[in-house]
Amino acid sequence: MSKFSEHNFKGEKALIRVDFNVPLNDKYQITDDTRMSAAVPTIQKIIKDGGSVILMSHLGRPKDDPSEKYSLKHLVVHLRRLLNGETVLFANDCIGKEATKMSAELQPGEVLLLENLRFYKEEEKGDEAFAEKLSKLGDVYINDAFGTAHRAHASTAVIAKFYPADKRMFGLLMEGEIKSAEKVLHNSEKPFTAIIGGAKVSDKILILENLLDKASDIIIGGGMAYTFLKAMGGKIGKSLCEEDRLGTAEEIMKKANDKGVCIHLPPDSIIADKFEATADTSDAPSNHIPDGWMGLDIGPNACDQFCNVIKRSKTILWNGPMGVFEMEKFRHGTKTIAKAVADATSSGAFSLVGGGDSVAAVNQFGYANKVSYVSTGGGAMLEYFEGKELPGIAAIKQ
Repeated sequence: MSKFSEHNFKGEKALIRVDFNVPLNDKYQITDDTRMSAAVPTIQKIIKDGGSVILMSHLGRPKDDPSEKYSLKHLVVHLRRLLNGETVLFANDCIGKEATKMSAELQPGEVLLLENLRFYKEEEKGDEAFAEKLSKLGDVYINDAFGTAHRAHASTAVIAKFYPADKRMFGLLMEGEIKSAEKVLHNSEKPFTAIIGGAKVSDKILILENLLDKASDIIIGGGMAYTFLKAMGGKIGKSLCEEDRLGTAEEIMKKANDKGVCIHLPPDSIIADKFEATADTSDAPSNHIPDGWMGLDIGPNACDQFCNVIKRSKTILWNGPMGVFEMEKFRHGTKTIAKAVADATSSGAFSLVGGGDSVAAVNQFGYANKVSYVSTGGGAMLEYFEGKELPGIAAIKQ
Protein backbone atom coordinates (compact mmCIF):
# COMPACT_ATOMS: atom_id res chain seq x y z
CA MET A 1 0.00 0.00 0.00
CA SER A 2 1.25 3.51 -0.76
CA LYS A 3 2.36 6.08 1.80
CA PHE A 4 -0.48 8.36 0.71
CA SER A 5 -3.16 5.66 0.95
CA GLU A 6 -1.95 4.60 4.39
CA HIS A 7 -1.96 8.14 5.78
CA ASN A 8 -5.02 9.37 7.66
CA PHE A 9 -5.57 13.07 7.00
CA LYS A 10 -8.23 13.57 9.72
CA GLY A 11 -7.88 17.07 11.16
CA GLU A 12 -4.95 17.92 8.88
CA LYS A 13 -4.57 20.63 6.29
CA ALA A 14 -3.04 19.08 3.18
CA LEU A 15 -1.10 21.48 0.94
CA ILE A 16 -1.13 19.94 -2.54
CA ARG A 17 0.91 21.02 -5.54
CA VAL A 18 -1.40 20.20 -8.44
CA ASP A 19 -0.97 20.84 -12.15
CA PHE A 20 -3.97 22.95 -13.07
CA ASN A 21 -2.21 24.47 -16.05
CA VAL A 22 -5.26 23.91 -18.26
CA PRO A 23 -6.06 25.59 -21.58
CA LEU A 24 -8.60 28.43 -21.48
CA ASN A 25 -10.41 30.07 -24.39
CA ASP A 26 -10.86 33.84 -24.77
CA LYS A 27 -13.88 33.66 -22.46
CA TYR A 28 -11.78 31.99 -19.75
CA GLN A 29 -13.59 28.69 -20.23
CA ILE A 30 -11.63 25.46 -19.77
CA THR A 31 -11.25 23.62 -23.09
CA ASP A 32 -9.59 20.48 -21.66
CA ASP A 33 -9.91 19.56 -17.97
CA THR A 34 -7.77 16.38 -18.07
CA ARG A 35 -5.24 17.69 -15.56
CA MET A 36 -7.90 18.87 -13.14
CA SER A 37 -9.85 15.62 -13.32
CA ALA A 38 -6.67 13.65 -12.69
CA ALA A 39 -6.21 15.37 -9.30
CA VAL A 40 -9.72 14.59 -8.02
CA PRO A 41 -9.04 11.15 -6.42
CA THR A 42 -6.23 12.62 -4.27
CA ILE A 43 -8.43 15.51 -3.11
CA GLN A 44 -11.39 13.22 -2.40
CA LYS A 45 -9.34 10.81 -0.25
CA ILE A 46 -8.25 13.68 2.03
CA ILE A 47 -11.78 15.04 2.31
CA LYS A 48 -13.13 11.56 3.06
CA ASP A 49 -10.58 11.18 5.86
CA GLY A 50 -11.81 14.41 7.45
CA GLY A 51 -9.00 16.67 6.31
CA SER A 52 -9.03 19.95 4.40
CA VAL A 53 -7.25 20.74 1.16
CA ILE A 54 -5.18 23.72 0.00
CA LEU A 55 -4.35 23.62 -3.69
CA MET A 56 -1.51 25.49 -5.36
CA SER A 57 -0.69 25.56 -9.05
CA HIS A 58 0.63 27.68 -11.87
CA LEU A 59 -1.33 28.65 -14.97
CA GLY A 60 0.40 29.69 -18.17
CA ARG A 61 3.51 31.81 -18.27
CA PRO A 62 2.66 35.25 -16.91
CA LYS A 63 5.38 37.71 -17.86
CA ASP A 64 4.75 40.65 -15.56
CA ASP A 65 2.31 41.46 -12.79
CA PRO A 66 -0.78 39.41 -11.90
CA SER A 67 -3.29 39.43 -14.74
CA GLU A 68 -6.87 38.36 -15.36
CA LYS A 69 -5.74 36.07 -18.18
CA TYR A 70 -3.71 33.84 -15.88
CA SER A 71 -5.86 33.92 -12.75
CA LEU A 72 -6.81 30.57 -11.27
CA LYS A 73 -10.14 32.03 -10.14
CA HIS A 74 -11.50 30.99 -13.55
CA LEU A 75 -11.17 27.34 -12.42
CA VAL A 76 -13.21 27.53 -9.21
CA VAL A 77 -16.68 26.78 -10.62
CA HIS A 78 -15.46 23.80 -12.63
CA LEU A 79 -13.45 22.45 -9.70
CA ARG A 80 -16.54 22.63 -7.51
CA ARG A 81 -18.40 20.64 -10.15
CA LEU A 82 -15.64 18.01 -10.35
CA LEU A 83 -15.80 17.63 -6.57
CA ASN A 84 -19.57 17.13 -6.61
CA GLY A 85 -20.42 20.42 -4.97
CA GLU A 86 -17.87 20.44 -2.15
CA THR A 87 -16.99 23.87 -0.75
CA VAL A 88 -14.25 25.42 -2.87
CA LEU A 89 -12.87 28.78 -1.73
CA PHE A 90 -10.42 31.03 -3.55
CA ALA A 91 -7.58 33.13 -2.17
CA ASN A 92 -6.52 36.16 -4.22
CA ASP A 93 -2.89 35.46 -3.40
CA CYS A 94 -0.80 32.34 -2.72
CA ILE A 95 1.06 33.85 0.25
CA GLY A 96 0.40 36.78 2.55
CA LYS A 97 -2.30 37.65 5.08
CA GLU A 98 -5.35 36.54 3.10
CA ALA A 99 -3.92 33.15 2.12
CA THR A 100 -2.66 32.57 5.68
CA LYS A 101 -5.99 33.53 7.28
CA MET A 102 -8.10 31.47 4.85
CA SER A 103 -5.85 28.43 5.29
CA ALA A 104 -5.98 28.69 9.07
CA GLU A 105 -9.78 28.96 9.08
CA LEU A 106 -10.34 26.14 6.58
CA GLN A 107 -12.73 23.50 7.95
CA PRO A 108 -12.56 19.72 7.38
CA GLY A 109 -14.02 18.87 3.97
CA GLU A 110 -13.31 22.32 2.53
CA VAL A 111 -10.99 23.12 -0.36
CA LEU A 112 -9.01 26.33 -0.85
CA LEU A 113 -7.50 27.18 -4.23
CA LEU A 114 -4.62 29.66 -4.09
CA GLU A 115 -3.88 32.22 -6.80
CA ASN A 116 -1.29 31.52 -9.52
CA LEU A 117 2.13 30.72 -8.05
CA ARG A 118 3.89 32.24 -11.05
CA PHE A 119 2.59 35.69 -10.21
CA TYR A 120 5.75 35.57 -8.07
CA LYS A 121 9.09 35.33 -9.86
CA GLU A 122 10.38 33.52 -6.78
CA GLU A 123 8.41 30.41 -7.77
CA GLU A 124 10.43 29.61 -10.90
CA LYS A 125 13.66 30.76 -9.25
CA GLY A 126 13.21 28.11 -6.56
CA ASP A 127 13.41 30.77 -3.85
CA GLU A 128 13.70 29.25 -0.36
CA ALA A 129 12.00 32.09 1.49
CA PHE A 130 9.02 31.90 -0.86
CA ALA A 131 8.87 28.11 -0.46
CA GLU A 132 8.94 28.47 3.32
CA LYS A 133 6.01 30.91 3.25
CA LEU A 134 4.00 28.44 1.21
CA SER A 135 4.93 25.57 3.54
CA LYS A 136 3.36 27.35 6.53
CA LEU A 137 -0.11 27.01 4.94
CA GLY A 138 -0.40 23.24 5.41
CA ASP A 139 0.43 20.45 7.88
CA VAL A 140 1.26 17.95 5.15
CA TYR A 141 2.85 18.53 1.73
CA ILE A 142 1.70 16.45 -1.24
CA ASN A 143 3.18 16.67 -4.73
CA ASP A 144 0.59 15.50 -7.24
CA ALA A 145 1.89 17.51 -10.21
CA PHE A 146 3.90 15.15 -12.41
CA GLY A 147 3.70 17.68 -15.25
CA THR A 148 6.02 20.00 -13.31
CA ALA A 149 8.19 17.36 -11.61
CA HIS A 150 11.13 18.18 -13.89
CA ARG A 151 11.22 21.78 -12.62
CA ALA A 152 13.22 22.70 -9.51
CA HIS A 153 10.67 25.35 -8.55
CA ALA A 154 9.78 26.55 -5.07
CA SER A 155 6.46 24.66 -4.90
CA THR A 156 7.66 21.46 -6.61
CA ALA A 157 11.04 20.76 -5.06
CA VAL A 158 12.31 23.32 -2.54
CA ILE A 159 9.21 23.29 -0.34
CA ALA A 160 9.62 19.62 0.62
CA LYS A 161 12.60 20.39 2.87
CA PHE A 162 10.29 22.26 5.26
CA TYR A 163 8.35 19.07 6.07
CA PRO A 164 9.54 15.99 7.95
CA ALA A 165 9.74 12.76 5.93
CA ASP A 166 6.40 11.45 7.23
CA LYS A 167 4.63 14.70 6.25
CA ARG A 168 5.70 14.87 2.60
CA MET A 169 4.47 12.42 -0.02
CA PHE A 170 3.23 11.86 -3.55
CA GLY A 171 -0.47 12.04 -4.35
CA LEU A 172 -2.31 9.26 -6.21
CA LEU A 173 -1.72 10.81 -9.63
CA MET A 174 2.02 11.17 -9.05
CA GLU A 175 2.22 7.63 -7.68
CA GLY A 176 0.46 6.32 -10.78
CA GLU A 177 2.77 8.25 -13.10
CA ILE A 178 5.93 7.01 -11.38
CA LYS A 179 4.68 3.42 -11.14
CA SER A 180 3.76 3.32 -14.84
CA ALA A 181 7.03 4.91 -15.95
CA GLU A 182 9.06 2.56 -13.73
CA LYS A 183 7.20 -0.43 -15.15
CA VAL A 184 8.12 0.57 -18.71
CA LEU A 185 11.67 1.71 -18.00
CA HIS A 186 12.82 -0.95 -15.55
CA ASN A 187 10.34 -3.84 -15.55
CA SER A 188 9.16 -4.05 -19.14
CA GLU A 189 8.02 -7.37 -20.50
CA LYS A 190 9.54 -8.11 -23.91
CA PRO A 191 8.96 -7.49 -26.76
CA PHE A 192 9.06 -3.82 -25.74
CA THR A 193 8.17 -1.39 -28.53
CA ALA A 194 8.80 2.35 -28.26
CA ILE A 195 6.88 4.51 -30.74
CA ILE A 196 8.65 7.85 -31.08
CA GLY A 197 7.25 10.60 -33.27
CA GLY A 198 7.16 14.35 -33.51
CA ALA A 199 8.98 16.92 -35.56
CA LYS A 200 12.59 16.98 -34.44
CA VAL A 201 15.32 14.42 -33.82
CA SER A 202 17.01 16.98 -31.56
CA ASP A 203 14.05 16.83 -29.15
CA LYS A 204 14.24 13.05 -28.89
CA ILE A 205 17.97 12.18 -29.04
CA LEU A 206 18.35 11.44 -25.34
CA ILE A 207 15.18 9.35 -25.08
CA LEU A 208 16.18 7.36 -28.19
CA GLU A 209 19.65 6.68 -26.82
CA ASN A 210 18.29 5.62 -23.44
CA LEU A 211 15.71 3.33 -25.06
CA LEU A 212 18.40 1.52 -27.06
CA ASP A 213 19.23 -0.33 -23.83
CA LYS A 214 15.58 -1.13 -23.06
CA ALA A 215 13.49 -1.64 -26.20
CA SER A 216 13.26 -4.53 -28.64
CA ASP A 217 11.79 -2.33 -31.37
CA ILE A 218 11.73 1.42 -31.96
CA ILE A 219 9.19 2.84 -34.41
CA ILE A 220 10.10 6.30 -35.68
CA GLY A 221 7.45 8.45 -37.33
CA GLY A 222 6.51 12.09 -37.74
CA GLY A 223 8.78 14.76 -39.17
CA MET A 224 11.85 13.36 -37.40
CA ALA A 225 11.72 10.21 -39.57
CA TYR A 226 12.88 12.16 -42.62
CA THR A 227 16.18 13.13 -40.99
CA PHE A 228 16.84 9.40 -40.52
CA LEU A 229 15.73 8.62 -44.07
CA LYS A 230 18.02 11.28 -45.53
CA ALA A 231 20.91 10.08 -43.36
CA MET A 232 20.46 6.68 -45.03
CA GLY A 233 20.71 8.22 -48.48
CA GLY A 234 17.00 8.71 -49.15
CA LYS A 235 15.49 11.51 -51.23
CA ILE A 236 12.96 13.31 -49.06
CA GLY A 237 11.90 16.27 -51.22
CA LYS A 238 11.23 19.28 -49.02
CA SER A 239 10.23 17.18 -46.00
CA LEU A 240 11.32 18.41 -42.59
CA CYS A 241 14.99 17.63 -42.04
CA GLU A 242 17.55 18.67 -39.45
CA GLU A 243 20.69 18.81 -41.55
CA ASP A 244 22.88 19.21 -38.48
CA ARG A 245 21.48 15.97 -37.03
CA LEU A 246 22.18 13.63 -39.95
CA GLY A 247 25.30 12.34 -38.22
CA THR A 248 23.33 11.80 -35.01
CA ALA A 249 20.70 9.80 -36.88
CA GLU A 250 23.40 7.62 -38.46
CA GLU A 251 24.96 7.06 -35.07
CA ILE A 252 21.65 6.02 -33.50
CA MET A 253 21.02 3.55 -36.36
CA LYS A 254 24.48 2.04 -35.88
CA LYS A 255 24.09 1.74 -32.11
CA ALA A 256 20.69 0.09 -32.56
CA ASN A 257 22.19 -2.43 -34.98
CA ASP A 258 25.04 -3.19 -32.56
CA LYS A 259 22.60 -3.73 -29.70
CA GLY A 260 20.15 -5.84 -31.74
CA VAL A 261 17.37 -3.25 -31.52
CA CYS A 262 15.19 -3.07 -34.62
CA ILE A 263 14.47 0.49 -35.78
CA HIS A 264 11.42 0.81 -38.02
CA LEU A 265 11.18 3.79 -40.37
CA PRO A 266 8.06 4.39 -42.50
CA PRO A 267 8.51 2.68 -45.91
CA ASP A 268 5.98 5.05 -47.45
CA SER A 269 4.47 8.45 -46.76
CA ILE A 270 1.44 10.58 -47.49
CA ILE A 271 2.98 13.55 -49.22
CA ALA A 272 1.75 17.10 -49.89
CA ASP A 273 2.80 19.97 -52.10
CA LYS A 274 2.51 22.43 -49.21
CA PHE A 275 2.02 22.49 -45.44
CA GLU A 276 -1.68 23.27 -45.51
CA ALA A 277 -4.95 21.49 -44.82
CA THR A 278 -6.02 22.17 -48.43
CA ALA A 279 -2.79 20.85 -49.99
CA ASP A 280 -2.76 18.41 -52.90
CA THR A 281 -1.75 14.99 -51.63
CA SER A 282 -0.31 11.75 -52.95
CA ASP A 283 1.72 8.86 -51.62
CA ALA A 284 5.30 7.85 -52.27
CA PRO A 285 8.12 5.68 -50.92
CA SER A 286 9.54 7.63 -47.98
CA ASN A 287 13.03 7.55 -49.48
CA HIS A 288 11.86 8.68 -52.95
CA ILE A 289 9.76 11.77 -52.32
CA PRO A 290 9.68 14.06 -55.39
CA ASP A 291 11.24 17.52 -55.29
CA GLY A 292 8.77 20.14 -54.07
CA TRP A 293 6.78 17.61 -52.01
CA MET A 294 6.92 16.84 -48.30
CA GLY A 295 5.94 13.89 -46.13
CA LEU A 296 3.19 14.83 -43.65
CA ASP A 297 1.97 11.39 -42.53
CA ILE A 298 2.99 7.75 -42.68
CA GLY A 299 1.58 5.79 -45.64
CA PRO A 300 -0.56 2.60 -45.77
CA ASN A 301 2.43 0.23 -45.91
CA ALA A 302 3.98 1.94 -42.91
CA CYS A 303 0.66 1.62 -41.06
CA ASP A 304 0.55 -2.12 -41.77
CA GLN A 305 4.19 -2.68 -40.83
CA PHE A 306 4.02 -0.63 -37.63
CA CYS A 307 0.73 -2.26 -36.57
CA ASN A 308 2.26 -5.73 -36.94
CA VAL A 309 5.14 -4.72 -34.66
CA ILE A 310 2.74 -3.23 -32.09
CA LYS A 311 0.47 -6.29 -32.24
CA ARG A 312 3.20 -8.65 -30.98
CA SER A 313 4.41 -6.27 -28.24
CA LYS A 314 4.02 -6.89 -24.52
CA THR A 315 5.10 -3.38 -23.46
CA ILE A 316 4.45 -0.19 -25.45
CA LEU A 317 5.64 3.38 -24.94
CA TRP A 318 4.18 6.01 -27.27
CA ASN A 319 5.59 9.52 -27.41
CA GLY A 320 4.84 11.69 -30.43
CA PRO A 321 2.44 11.55 -33.42
CA MET A 322 3.06 9.94 -36.81
CA GLY A 323 2.10 13.00 -38.81
CA VAL A 324 0.31 16.33 -38.78
CA PHE A 325 -2.80 14.77 -37.21
CA GLU A 326 -4.34 18.19 -36.56
CA MET A 327 -5.15 18.28 -40.28
CA GLU A 328 -7.81 15.88 -41.58
CA LYS A 329 -5.73 14.69 -44.57
CA PHE A 330 -2.76 13.73 -42.41
CA ARG A 331 -4.32 12.10 -39.35
CA HIS A 332 -4.82 8.55 -40.60
CA GLY A 333 -1.37 7.33 -39.51
CA THR A 334 -1.63 8.61 -35.96
CA LYS A 335 -5.20 7.34 -35.63
CA THR A 336 -4.17 3.91 -36.92
CA ILE A 337 -1.32 3.72 -34.38
CA ALA A 338 -3.69 4.78 -31.58
CA LYS A 339 -6.05 1.94 -32.50
CA ALA A 340 -3.18 -0.56 -32.74
CA VAL A 341 -1.94 0.41 -29.26
CA ALA A 342 -5.48 0.08 -27.87
CA ASP A 343 -5.91 -3.34 -29.54
CA ALA A 344 -2.58 -4.58 -28.19
CA THR A 345 -3.59 -3.38 -24.72
CA SER A 346 -6.85 -5.33 -24.90
CA SER A 347 -4.75 -8.38 -25.78
CA GLY A 348 -2.68 -8.02 -22.62
CA ALA A 349 0.09 -5.53 -23.41
CA PHE A 350 0.97 -2.71 -21.01
CA SER A 351 0.83 0.64 -22.81
CA LEU A 352 1.97 4.06 -21.65
CA VAL A 353 1.09 7.12 -23.73
CA GLY A 354 2.86 10.37 -22.92
CA GLY A 355 3.74 13.70 -24.48
CA GLY A 356 1.21 16.42 -25.26
CA ASP A 357 0.50 15.49 -28.88
CA SER A 358 0.20 11.74 -28.21
CA VAL A 359 -2.17 12.40 -25.33
CA ALA A 360 -4.20 14.80 -27.48
CA ALA A 361 -4.40 12.12 -30.18
CA VAL A 362 -5.68 9.30 -27.94
CA ASN A 363 -8.20 11.71 -26.45
CA GLN A 364 -9.31 13.00 -29.85
CA PHE A 365 -9.69 9.54 -31.35
CA GLY A 366 -11.45 8.05 -28.32
CA TYR A 367 -8.74 5.63 -27.15
CA ALA A 368 -7.69 7.26 -23.87
CA ASN A 369 -9.61 4.68 -21.82
CA LYS A 370 -8.33 1.80 -23.94
CA VAL A 371 -4.64 2.11 -23.11
CA SER A 372 -3.03 1.21 -19.78
CA TYR A 373 -1.92 4.69 -18.75
CA VAL A 374 -2.04 8.21 -20.18
CA SER A 375 0.63 10.45 -18.68
CA THR A 376 -0.30 14.02 -17.75
CA GLY A 377 3.31 15.23 -17.92
CA GLY A 378 4.79 15.72 -21.38
CA GLY A 379 8.14 17.32 -20.60
CA ALA A 380 8.48 15.52 -17.27
CA MET A 381 7.83 12.12 -18.82
CA LEU A 382 10.30 12.83 -21.62
CA GLU A 383 13.03 13.73 -19.14
CA TYR A 384 12.22 10.70 -17.02
CA PHE A 385 12.71 8.43 -20.02
CA GLU A 386 15.90 10.25 -20.89
CA GLY A 387 17.20 8.88 -17.60
CA LYS A 388 17.25 12.18 -15.72
CA GLU A 389 16.43 12.54 -12.03
CA LEU A 390 13.37 14.78 -11.67
CA PRO A 391 13.66 17.40 -8.86
CA GLY A 392 9.99 17.03 -7.87
CA ILE A 393 10.44 13.31 -7.32
CA ALA A 394 13.86 13.52 -5.67
CA ALA A 395 12.63 16.12 -3.15
CA ILE A 396 9.99 13.75 -1.75
CA LYS A 397 12.30 10.74 -1.64
CA GLN A 398 15.26 12.46 0.06
